Amino acid sequence: MDTHEKASIGRPRGFDADEALERAMRVFWEQGYEGASLTDLTSAMGITRTSMYAAFGNKEDLFRRALERYTEGPASYAARAMREPTARQVATAFLGGSVRATTRPGCPTGCLGVQGSLAAGAPGRNARDALVAWRDEAISDLRDRFQRAVDEGDLPPDTDPGLLARYLMTVANGIAVQAVGGATRDDLQQVADMALRTWPPA
Repeated sequence: MDTHEKASIGRPRGFDADEALERAMRVFWEQGYEGASLTDLTSAMGITRTSMYAAFGNKEDLFRRALERYTEGPASYAARAMREPTARQVATAFLGGSVRATTRPGCPTGCLGVQGSLAAGAPGRNARDALVAWRDEAISDLRDRFQRAVDEGDLPPDTDPGLLARYLMTVANGIAVQAVGGATRDDLQQVADMALRTWPPA
């Protein structure tokens, strides 16, 4: 038996790791870390538990991979927003992206980064910690971008970049929670627009 044959043991014919990970991401997005059982995950992925462990590791490993995929896919608006030329445009793109990502037709509502860890008990602590780190990194990126805006004179010199970053993230997280509660895209865009009305003048 060659190595290729060994690698395929336990995997159904036509196993597509990329597609399986996409489906796992959607399960975590909709049900959260603890709400997503191994049966839910493997059923959605169309593979056995043995195949899941062989391809992705345990549930926690799979969750981390799903979060990476979410960051590069539905949540990629955050990285794009950082490249906008002004701080106000960064904030506009960030909140607008949040509204669109949390209300996208055909996808779960809300944000995997928020939903994934709500009401996580002891078994979900590592997943919750991973999500705290994920959100903190986004706040840190925003803070650094706003600090640059202060240095360039795009924001007033007395602006607190860290507070502004946390404010933006808090609004985005609130948008995600409201989306799960049934708020429409138009409703949430109005919230984003209202938050931007208090944006510091240059």
